[in-house]
Amino acid sequence: MLEKIFKLKQNNTTVKTEVVAGITTFMTMAYILAVNPSILGDAGMNPTAVLLATALASFIATACMALMANMPFALSAGMGLNAYLAYTVVLGMGYSWQVALLAVFVEGIIFIVLSLTPVREAIFNAIPLTLKRGVSVGIGLFIAFIGLQNAGLVVDSSTLVTITSFTDNFNTHGICALLTVIGLLFTAILHIRKVKGAILIGIIGTWLLGIICQLVGLYVPTPDAGFYSLIPSAFISVDFSPLGETFGQCFKVDWSSVKLLDFVVVVFAFLFVDLFDTLGTLIGVATKANMLDENGRLPKVRPALLADAIGTTAGAVLGTSTVTTFVESASGVAAGGRTGLTAMVTGLLFLLSMLFAPLFTTIPSFATAPALIMVGYLMFSSVTEISFKDDNAMEAIPAYIAIIAMPLFYSISEGISLGIISYVILNVCTGKAKKVTPLMYILAALFIAKYIFL
Repeated sequence: MLEKIFKLKQNNTTVKTEVVAGITTFMTMAYILAVNPSILGDAGMNPTAVLLATALASFIATACMALMANMPFALSAGMGLNAYLAYTVVLGMGYSWQVALLAVFVEGIIFIVLSLTPVREAIFNAIPLTLKRGVSVGIGLFIAFIGLQNAGLVVDSSTLVTITSFTDNFNTHGICALLTVIGLLFTAILHIRKVKGAILIGIIGTWLLGIICQLVGLYVPTPDAGFYSLIPSAFISVDFSPLGETFGQCFKVDWSSVKLLDFVVVVFAFLFVDLFDTLGTLIGVATKANMLDENGRLPKVRPALLADAIGTTAGAVLGTSTVTTFVESASGVAAGGRTGLTAMVTGLLFLLSMLFAPLFTTIPSFATAPALIMVGYLMFSSVTEISFKDDNAMEAIPAYIAIIAMPLFYSISEGISLGIISYVILNVCTGKAKKVTPLMYILAALFIAKYIFL
């Protein structure tokens, strides 16, 4: 049955490989189950309800991706979009979290409509192949940077960022950073030796090493500083009643406090960032998985985008921020995932995490950081497919701009927008205007307008 649904032989993969890839993807995404309740909790939402809503919405969206598109991409509440909801819309603009969720719901409905039409697919196909490869490389650097931050290896300094001190606060910051380095080397050795599931083994191995460090006193849990016990205090929770505190609340809005123009701006902001974060992730991960055809197009991009839109809409009703395709899907692809079975395994683990939330949220960030850094390396390898010779500078420079913009501006969508704007301007100013498609002109104009008015 699995062969019939997911076409495993056609995609040169096996059930075992897909299952390992799905687990790997989940393990690198599980942090969202701890981070999202914390962020949306600042907006006044019940953290437990947010966790349950996030897990359930992730399952729905990822299952849709598996069954509708047969692709190994997983979805959950997007980082950045959750912060925008909590800190800009609610705490900054003064709206209730119910209004913010309504904006997410409206965005999701708009996306469903756009996904049923050729609009989003046309945007995906309009981006030049070299720029798509640049996006893949940029995402690699971006998620590697996230891994370095999660591990505490990269910290703020007078030079903006620097490497952490391993000796200061050794029993908290220092040991976590050191464990990340050890975990990274361990994962790299497994990868070099072509061990199946190297990334997943690296995550579990690093976590177990951390537990040993806690037992012998090298790691000292300090909750006030954000360093918690690495040993699960509980494994199962069957109380799902808190979900009722957020379910359907997006429809219970006091319209007297809502300014229509401001609401439209909020919806547009969610729409804009979600669209290009999703496109960027699909481009980057699909490029790494060799899923693009000879013209640089993703054959099943429309159902993939529709799954993303359904996830956003369902998430808003359940009580979580915008659901989007996760760049961490690249970890599953790196582990060999090629079909929707990878996504389905990830989705089922999200569903199970509603029961095992105490266990999954105990996985420390220093254990998943080596996986993110290794995935960054694997995605960065696409840079060899970009020609940086002078005769290809017209294509290479926009790709280069997209690459450096993503990690430095901490945004996939910023990298895409600057890549597209520079591509159009360079072609127009060097007499190659006819080479640019009409849709690329429209996208460039929209991006420029975003920087002016948003």
